[in-house]
Amino acid sequence: MANIAEMLKQHQSSPNRILYRQFIDKDWVEFKASEIIDYVCAWQSYFRQMGMIEGDRVAICLKNSITWVAVDQAALGMGLVSVPLYVDDNASNIAYCIENSGSRIVVVENDRIAKNLKAENIGEAQLLSLKSELPEGGADGIQSVDHVLKAHIKTSTPIEVLDLPEDSLATICYTSGTSGRPKGVMLSHKNVSANVNSCFQLDIAKPDDTFLSFLPMSHMFERTGGYYLPLRVGAKVIYARGINQLPEDLATQAPTVLFAVPRIFEKFYGRIQSSIKDSGFKSRAFNKLVDVGWRMEQGKGGILDHFQLPLLRAKVAQPILDRLGGRLRLAVVGGAALDATIAKSFIAMGLPILHGYGMTEACPVISVNRPEGNVPESVGPALPQVQVKLGENDELLAKGPNIMLGYWKNEEATKQAIDADGWLHTGDVAEITNDRIFIRGRIKDIMVLSNGEKFSPQDAETAIIGDDVFEQIVLVGEGRAYISLIAVTANSNEKELVKRANARLAHLPRYIRVRRVLTTKEPWTVDNGLLTPTLKVKRLKVLEVFKDRIEDLYREGLND
Repeated sequence: MANIAEMLKQHQSSPNRILYRQFIDKDWVEFKASEIIDYVCAWQSYFRQMGMIEGDRVAICLKNSITWVAVDQAALGMGLVSVPLYVDDNASNIAYCIENSGSRIVVVENDRIAKNLKAENIGEAQLLSLKSELPEGGADGIQSVDHVLKAHIKTSTPIEVLDLPEDSLATICYTSGTSGRPKGVMLSHKNVSANVNSCFQLDIAKPDDTFLSFLPMSHMFERTGGYYLPLRVGAKVIYARGINQLPEDLATQAPTVLFAVPRIFEKFYGRIQSSIKDSGFKSRAFNKLVDVGWRMEQGKGGILDHFQLPLLRAKVAQPILDRLGGRLRLAVVGGAALDATIAKSFIAMGLPILHGYGMTEACPVISVNRPEGNVPESVGPALPQVQVKLGENDELLAKGPNIMLGYWKNEEATKQAIDADGWLHTGDVAEITNDRIFIRGRIKDIMVLSNGEKFSPQDAETAIIGDDVFEQIVLVGEGRAYISLIAVTANSNEKELVKRANARLAHLPRYIRVRRVLTTKEPWTVDNGLLTPTLKVKRLKVLEVFKDRIEDLYREGLND
């Protein structure tokens, strides 16, 4: 028997423990365990009033906050199913997930989102707006959170945490819909608890840690690593104000643990390089730090290195790390590949960056590097309780208590993802050496940006090529911070081409947008080796031909 909400209930014995900090009304406010539990109880009282029963779905379309936690914990404790949704997604995608999941209650961030959803097909779902300016009784079928909870705050009802069968459905997490509509990944209480407990065994989170949460909690990487794991150990979580304020929040809130996507460290590394490029002394000092620090981390340092490293870290590394708050003891990076050069630089500075790997279907962590024996080129060994092996075409397969129940209302997709022996087919080509996993590519051509967002380049290319200004195209973006376009076209006006390409992408999720365009007037043909005999573009060959121009383009945009 299991219930994820036990992670919160355990803190009833330490009611004054600070679990969260959030920026509210121009100031940072801290929340004790007892306050969060009271808030959860209010939501549970409201759910009972609405006649919610075990298995009913509650959709959450909120920014990271104590309200996200309270709605989720309240639902899980009662045996309801939480359905996390992305605040920045377009209304039609959000509405599809609400309607497909059959969510009865939908809690959204503000009136704008609520009104946009009201114009879509969301069935009979009750819409609640958190930051609402609606009249007390609501309007157009939308009610404010403050109004509906007013009668339920400070009730004497204790928190309800049902003793549920382990395989009880806890959450439906919709994938980003790389081809066709999003699929709902069904994760049980056992799936989540097993993944959290495996991470807990690695000792990467401690009760006195402070986490800074900025990745969307609708993403299982943040939800497991930045929400459930710290709740499991009793660590404090601070909710960043937003991506634009992230540098300031890192510096002022001084977290000790960070779960992040590669782009965060790519941008920071870019700033480091910009700050030292015009100073020969600074460049030499930084390169010396990286050289000595990485050698020491590998246990290959000499006597001189032992004396040099403390000085280099104090004089060169510490001023840099102070901009991250000065207290970070480790960062876990996932969602996409991180350049090993960048990882090694931070590790050499004294900040262990642990590169991990996973997918929503695995709840999500499959493997992660450890502070000891960190190999940035790999995604580390499998987690405790998780088995991995290579299947046909060297596809990485995973098995364990963290593997999903299946896809919501989609048995055919479930059979394709999980074989008869219970192995999850990841779709990634890998090598396994000395128990370490090295990801070498994808079996299907799905592109993954450095922030973890995934999409099918073919779908986007099909849309763009509908504009006849483009004769032939290939999208670029794997492991990059943004999407670029290589185009055969007579038009050399990059700004105009970006605008026209994105106009054709308006129906796709917002992160699928072109930022830069490389142009060429020379057509791709069978004779020059860029087309197959059936006149299909050879993507890898095009990328190879344009490799230097692509690298120059992204190098220019490193600080974007």
